[in-house]
Amino acid sequence: MSEHVYRKTEVVGSSTSGIDAAITNAVTKASETIRNLEWFEVAEIRGHIENGAVVHTQVTLKIGFRME
Repeated sequence: MSEHVYRKTEVVGSSTSGIDAAITNAVTKASETIRNLEWFEVAEIRGHIENGAVVHTQVTLKIGFRME
C-alpha cells in the first residue's frame, strides 16, 4: 500500500427527498471541482418542517480527497 496524504473539505448537500439524496447531491457537486475524492463522513443533519412534515433535509459532509 502506498502512503498518501489526504485533505478534508466541508460541504452541505440538500434535498427534498431525504438524507441519501442530500448526500448524493453533495458528493456529485463536489466531484465536479475536486479530484481524487475517497471518502465522506456525515457531520450534521438538519431538516425543515412545515405543517408537521419534513419537507427539506440538509446534510453537512466532511469529504476527504487524496492530494496529488
